[in-house]
Amino acid sequence: MARRARASRDRNTAPAGAPASPFIQRRLPFFDVLDEEKLVKLEAQVDWIFEDIGIAFRDDPEALRIWREAGARIDGDIVRADAQWIRALCAKAPCEFTQLARNRERSVTIGGNNQVFAPIYGAPFVRDLKGGRRYGDMESFEKLVKLTYMHPNLHHGGFVICEPCDVPVSKRHFDMLFAHMTLSDKPHLGAITEMSRAQDSVDMAEIVFGKEVMDNNCVIMGNVNTNSPLLVDKVVTEAVRTYSARGQGMIVVPFILTGAMGPVSTAASVAQAMAEAMMVCAFTQLVRPGAPFVLGNFLSSMSLKSGAPTFGMPEPVVSNYAIGQLARRAGLPLRCGGSLTASKIEDAQAAYESADSMHSTMLAGANFVLHSAGWMEGGLCTGFEKLIMDADRLGSYQKVLSHGLDTSDEAFARDAYAEVEPGGHFLGSAHTMRNYQTAFYEPKLSDSENVESWEEGGSKNMRQRAYERWNQMLNEYQAPPLDDAVKEELSGYVARRKEEIPDAWY
Repeated sequence: MARRARASRDRNTAPAGAPASPFIQRRLPFFDVLDEEKLVKLEAQVDWIFEDIGIAFRDDPEALRIWREAGARIDGDIVRADAQWIRALCAKAPCEFTQLARNRERSVTIGGNNQVFAPIYGAPFVRDLKGGRRYGDMESFEKLVKLTYMHPNLHHGGFVICEPCDVPVSKRHFDMLFAHMTLSDKPHLGAITEMSRAQDSVDMAEIVFGKEVMDNNCVIMGNVNTNSPLLVDKVVTEAVRTYSARGQGMIVVPFILTGAMGPVSTAASVAQAMAEAMMVCAFTQLVRPGAPFVLGNFLSSMSLKSGAPTFGMPEPVVSNYAIGQLARRAGLPLRCGGSLTASKIEDAQAAYESADSMHSTMLAGANFVLHSAGWMEGGLCTGFEKLIMDADRLGSYQKVLSHGLDTSDEAFARDAYAEVEPGGHFLGSAHTMRNYQTAFYEPKLSDSENVESWEEGGSKNMRQRAYERWNQMLNEYQAPPLDDAVKEELSGYVARRKEEIPDAWY
C-alpha cells in the first residue's frame, strides 16, 4: 500500500530527557573457550541432526511444501536435508544488518562486533517496591516502555516488557505496538503469536516508516522460540512467512532446559540448539534469500529434583561461550539471554545469578541481548527496580566492551609523573583534571560514600534508590516527537482492526 512521504520520519533529534544511546561497538576480544577439535565435533553433531535425525515442521502444510519443493527429504512432518546445503542456505543470511529506528540516531546494527541490549520479554507479572507483585497491565506496560526509552544503556525496546493482562489477548498486540511506536523512538520487536498479529505488526511498521523505506530496510523483527526438542511449530513458520517474506528480521531461539527439552549433557544440548536454529534460518532463506536472521540461544540448567530452571549456573555459562564460537563460524548474528535469575526479589541471589549470566553473555559476543534488564522469577515477573538496577550495571559492561584498555599517550600520563613527586598524589595533577569526568564509570545507583553520609541520606538500600530513580525518570519523561498524520493513521488502523476482531482472553 502506497504511503505519502513524511519529513518527520527522518527526524534525528533526540528529545530532552532521553539521551542518545547508540549500540555497542565492541573492541574487547571474544572469549573463545573451545579448541578446533571440540568445535569440529560439535559441528559434526549438528550436521548429524540435519541429516539423520531431522527437525519436525508441524501444523503448517505451506512450510512443508516450501521444503519439499526446495529438495529436502520429508517423512511425515520430519524434515531432513544435506548438512552442507543447510549451511549454504544459512550463508545467504547477512552476518550483520541494521534495524532502523524512527529516530535514525537510535538505529542499531546487529552482528559483527556490535552488541545491543534490550529489556525483559514476556513476563505476565510485574513487581515494584510499593505495589508488590501483580498481573501486568497496560499502565505498567506503558511505564516500562517509557523507562526503556529513557535509559541510555538500553538500546532497543524489545516488545512484551510485561503482558498487559487487562487487555484481551486477541487485541493487546495493537496497544503494545502503539505504545512502542508513540512513547519511544527506539527500535522494537513485533507480535508473533498468530500470523494475523505478525501481519498487523508489519502493517503498522509500514505506516511509521513508509513502504519505500521498509522495502529496503529492516525496521521490525519477530522473536520466536522453537518447540524443543526438535520441533518447529506454525507459530514460527507463519512468523517467518510474514516477517522474512517482507524482508524483516527474525530471531529464532531454541529454549532448552537441559535435561528436559534437551539431553542432560551440555554439549548435546548446544548442538541441538544450533541445529534447530540453523534449520529455521535455512527456511527463512528459502522464503526470501538475504532476509535478516539472528540465531538465538537460551540454554538453562535445571533442578533435577524439582524441574525448576536455574540461572547463572556453570553449564549455561559455558553454553554461551560455545554458542558464541559456533555462531561466528556459521556467520550468523547471535542472541543470548541477559540478566537472568530465579530470585523473586532484587536480593543477593538475583545479583549473583544476573551478573554471571550477563557477564558470560557479554564475553561470548551476543549481538542482541534480550532480557538484559528487569528479569525476575525465572522470567515470570518484570521488576521495576530490577530493570533500573540491571540497566545501571549495563553501563559498566558497555564501557568494558567498547573501551577495553586504553594505551594511548594520554593514558600513560607521563606528564603527571613529571608533576607529582614521590610520595605525593595525583588528585590535583593536570592529567587528573583533564580526565576526571570520564576516567571511571560511576553507577548512578551505587552508594560509595562513608557510612555517616549514607545514614544521613536515610540508610537506603539499592532497591529503595532504584524505586526513587524510576519514579523520577517517569516524572521527567517527555514523549519523542511524532508526526500528527502518522499517529492519526496508526490510531485509525488500530481502531479499525479492533472492530474486526472479537475479544478473546486466551
